[in-house]
Amino acid sequence: MVDGTAAEVGTIGNEGIVGLPLILGDHQAPNDVYVQVPGAGLRMTASLFCQELERSASMRVVMLHYTHAFFNQVAQSAACNQLHSLKQRCCRWLLMTHDRMNSDSFLLTQEFLAMMLGVQRTGVTEAAAILRRAGLIRYNRGNVTVTDRAGLEREAVSATRSRKENSTGSSARDFR
Repeated sequence: MVDGTAAEVGTIGNEGIVGLPLILGDHQAPNDVYVQVPGAGLRMTASLFCQELERSASMRVVMLHYTHAFFNQVAQSAACNQLHSLKQRCCRWLLMTHDRMNSDSFLLTQEFLAMMLGVQRTGVTEAAAILRRAGLIRYNRGNVTVTDRAGLEREAVSATRSRKENSTGSSARDFR
């Protein structure tokens, strides 16, 4: 935002890419990208990516399907941010992050999660404490461990489309 505040509208992991405007024929994105958990990524120039999109029809189709799935995720995030409790939103966000990890544990500060959810850190502290007391997560000094994924999914209710199939018939795991 112009005032420097931020909130998450989409999550990209090892199933996706940053740079969707290139797929749609534009050359700039009016947003920032934050790396939330440690890991490795691949990088290529925008010009090479565009050349490959022009050269390969199958790559173009896969990228368009991914773009559609990502836009569905953004729409789901917008609805979730408006309609669900902070606890449900935390569950959804933890599930989306868990979907993209090769481990039940990942680094995540409450401050960063608060920024991603567009809330005060104290709200995330309270929600994390509720989830910890329910035995759904372990949380200690920025290290989250998902201990009961099914329980997180129940708590998130309709906010869990991150893992469920969306209208394209694809989930985040399908694009890995």
